[in-house]
Amino acid sequence: MKYIMTFLVLLLVYLFLAGFTLAELILGGLISAVLSMLIVKTVNYSMDITLPWKLLKFMVIYLPVFIYKLILANLDIAHRVLSVKIPLNPGIVKVKTKIKGDFGKLTLANSITLTPGTLSIDVDEDGIYVHAVDVKGTTAEEHQKNISGPFENILGGIFK
Repeated sequence: MKYIMTFLVLLLVYLFLAGFTLAELILGGLISAVLSMLIVKTVNYSMDITLPWKLLKFMVIYLPVFIYKLILANLDIAHRVLSVKIPLNPGIVKVKTKIKGDFGKLTLANSITLTPGTLSIDVDEDGIYVHAVDVKGTTAEEHQKNISGPFENILGGIFK
């Protein structure tokens, strides 16, 4: 199984770089087969059978929500910059997260950072420290709901 996955990854990378012609498919297949035999013992990864479903869920559900929140945050920051009295309530808060995997936390922290007005500073076992231009709420639950709530609800179903 590891050999087949290594072969497919190498072949797809080759085809995306070289093009999708018959000659490139044959040459890419040969090169990928040889390289797969050489490196299959050194690669160390596992494939989750639900990966295609999770990837589809990420693209169809998460990306539109992220883009929508990104547009809202940009409009909010533009309003703050253009207003006569700049309404700011800056602060650093710890946003608790139920996502346990490193890649899931990285995705959540990057989603928070890419949204204008927030910046992920640090990540620990159960939360992300975030600097926000406008801290809304006083409890940890309110911070989680306002800063990472929409992202975490979807990412929790994709990442462990």
